[in-house]
Amino acid sequence: MGPVLAGVLQLLALMAALALAYVPLGNHMAEVYSSDRHWRVEKWIYRGIGADPDTEMRWPAYLRGVLAFSVVGVLFLYLLQRLQGVLPGSLGFTSIDPDQAFNTAASFVTNTNWQSYYGEQAMGHVVQTAGLAVQNFVSAAVGIAVAVALVRGFARSRTGELGNFWSDMVRSVTRVLLPMSVVAAIVLVACGVVQNFSGIHEVGQFMGGDQQWNGGAVASQEAIKEIGTNGGGYFSANSAHPFENPTPFTNLFEIFLLLVIPFSLTRTFGLMVGSVKQGYAILAAMSTIWVGFVALMMWTEFAHHGPAFDIAGGAMEGKETRIGVGASSIFAVSTTLTSTGAVDSSHSSFTGLGGGIALLGMQLGEIAPGGTGSGLYGMLVMAVIAVFIAGLMVGRTPEYLGKKIGTREIKSAACYLLVTPALVLVLTAAAMALPTPAHSMTNSGAHGFSEILYAYSSAANNNGSAFAGLNADTQWFNTTLGLAMVLGRFLPMVFVLALAGSLAEQQPTPATAGTLRTEKPLFTGLLVGAILIITGLTYFPALALGPLAEGLAS
Repeated sequence: MGPVLAGVLQLLALMAALALAYVPLGNHMAEVYSSDRHWRVEKWIYRGIGADPDTEMRWPAYLRGVLAFSVVGVLFLYLLQRLQGVLPGSLGFTSIDPDQAFNTAASFVTNTNWQSYYGEQAMGHVVQTAGLAVQNFVSAAVGIAVAVALVRGFARSRTGELGNFWSDMVRSVTRVLLPMSVVAAIVLVACGVVQNFSGIHEVGQFMGGDQQWNGGAVASQEAIKEIGTNGGGYFSANSAHPFENPTPFTNLFEIFLLLVIPFSLTRTFGLMVGSVKQGYAILAAMSTIWVGFVALMMWTEFAHHGPAFDIAGGAMEGKETRIGVGASSIFAVSTTLTSTGAVDSSHSSFTGLGGGIALLGMQLGEIAPGGTGSGLYGMLVMAVIAVFIAGLMVGRTPEYLGKKIGTREIKSAACYLLVTPALVLVLTAAAMALPTPAHSMTNSGAHGFSEILYAYSSAANNNGSAFAGLNADTQWFNTTLGLAMVLGRFLPMVFVLALAGSLAEQQPTPATAGTLRTEKPLFTGLLVGAILIITGLTYFPALALGPLAEGLAS
C-alpha cells in the first residue's frame, strides 16, 4: 500500500468514527446543559466553592465567574510551580523561574498549553497531575461553558439570563470530560502508553551509553490533553514521543479525541436552538475547511520535489516513520484548526507551504472545528458577520436564528474579530524590530520570521504548538507570550458574552420570505467565504513575508 493511499484511508476511517460519535455525543451534551437536576457529587462541589447552581446569571455576572475562576487558577498553578522544590514527588527538580512559571500558568489556564520547557526535565509528578492535568480539565470546561452561554443567547428571548457559569463548568467536567477521559486513558494504556509514578531511571541506548527517563501519569494526561483540546505534552517531544503515542492506531485515536467534542457541539447547538439543520450548516462549514486544509497539507507534503523526497515517499523530515506523512498531515491540520497544539511531528520541518497551512489554520481563529467550546462560539460569531454581510448586499436588516443583528451585536462581533490579529501582528512586529528577541531565532530570513509569527499566532489563538528553532525560554518571550495568551483568551470571551446577553434580551423576529435561510448550503458557502476572505485580508501580508516566500523559493 502506497503512503498516499494509506493517508487517505486513515482520513476516511477518522471521518467515519467522527460521524458515528456525532449524534450520541451531541445529544448527550444538549441534555447535560438543558437539565435542571444536579448530581450528588456536583452538589458537594457547589457547597465547597460556595456557589448556587440554580441562580441565573446575566452576562456581566457570568463573565465575572469566568474571570474570577481563571485568576484563581493562574495564582494556584504559579505558586505550585514556584514551590515545586519542596513538594513531594518533585523527582529532584527545582522550583520554576518566575517568568517561566507565569508563562506556564497563563498557558494552561487559558487552554493554550504552550511549553517553553522540557516536561520530563522540569516538572515533577505533583505539578504535572495536581497542576497541569487539573487545568486541562477546567480550562476546557470554561470554554464549553462560554459556548453554551452564547447558544442560550440565541435560544432565549426577552431575558438577559444566560444560565449559571458554575453549573455549566462543573457539569462539563463531571458529565463530559471526565467520563470520556477515563475511557480514553484505558484505551491508551492498553495500547502501550505509559501510566505510572516511577522516578528517574537509566535506559540503555542501541549505540551504547545510557539515557535518563522518568515515567508519569502519561496516559491520563494524554487523554484529557486531546479531549479538552489542550495540547501540553508530558514529554517535550509531545505526541511524537513513543511513551505518549506509540503506534499508528494511538495516533489516529488521539486525532479523533481532539476533534470529537468540537464537531459534536454543533449538534448540541442545533438541539438547543430548536433546529438540528442549523447545527448541520455550522458543521458543514467546519468540515469543508478541515477537509480542504487536510487535502492541501497532504498535497504539499507528498508532492514536494527532490530525490530525497521521492525515495522517502514524501517530505519525511521531522516526521516519525511509524506514523508517516499522511497521518502527520492529518494531525498537523487537526491540531492547528483546533486549539490543541499537540504535535506528532515537527511543524518547523514541514515544507514552506505546509508550515503556512498550519499557521493559517490558527489564524482563522481555530474554528474548524476549533477548541472545546471556543470553536463553536468563534464560528457563531463568524456566522453573525456573514449574516451582516448578506444583509448589506440586499439592503435588509440582518437576522440570525430570529434575532436581529443590530449595532450592539455587530460591535461585539467586530471587536471579537480584531483582538487576536492585533495581538499577533503588533507583538510579532515588536519582536522583529527589537534586537534582543531577534537573537532567539536560530534561522534567519523567511523561516526565522515564520518562527516568530507562528509563536504569537499560537499564543494569541490559544493553540500552543510551535516552530522549532525559536528559543522562547527568555524573559521577553515568556512575558509577552503569556500576555498574548491571557488577552487572546479572555478579551474575546468578554465580547462573546456581551453578544449573548444582547441576543437573549431580544424578542424573536418571525421569518418572512425575505429572511436569509441560514440552514441552507448557500449560507454555508457564504460563511466559509467570509472566513477565508476576512482572514486572508488580515494576515496575507505577514504570510507573504514568511511561509509563502519560503514555499515559493523552494
